[in-house]
Amino acid sequence: MKKTVLLGMVIALLLLVGCEYEQSAEQKQEKATDDILTEINNEVGMPNLVNFQQKKLMKMIYELCDKEDLICYAYIKSDYQGKLMFIGKCIGFGIPVSAQYTNPMKHIYGDVLLPQADPNGLYMPTSSLATWLMMIDPKTKEARPVYIEPEIVVSPFALHLIKSNEKNKEKEGE
Repeated sequence: MKKTVLLGMVIALLLLVGCEYEQSAEQKQEKATDDILTEINNEVGMPNLVNFQQKKLMKMIYELCDKEDLICYAYIKSDYQGKLMFIGKCIGFGIPVSAQYTNPMKHIYGDVLLPQADPNGLYMPTSSLATWLMMIDPKTKEARPVYIEPEIVVSPFALHLIKSNEKNKEKEGE
């Protein structure tokens, strides 16, 4: 039985090796693009960066976002007035809804990838304009999640939108 399976695999492999492989149009374009990019890189080269300022700034941002006691102030922009309206204090800068706790893809066979659900069983979007904010409830002073989209704000506690910048400044000082 094992010999038959092994013989079948050897025959299949020989058939595959003996066949001429024809590249698809996409594969030809990919090869041509790679060739051009190699030529460009050989002629132009890489930028001569010495200060790495953007990398340093990104590191600082990551470290700031990791602070447990970071209190921020959340605003939404009024499309009618063109002004920012203070909606409350929050912990950190917020997390995009499309951020995932686990890897969104899983290998099922070799290089074949399929979507993978997050630990809550949901398949999250690959992009979204919405953000999760851990807003501080003004009544209980506890941090609670608030889901914010450009057009909608959903909160587990009442949000009182301030209409003028003067009132915003008063509220922020609390």
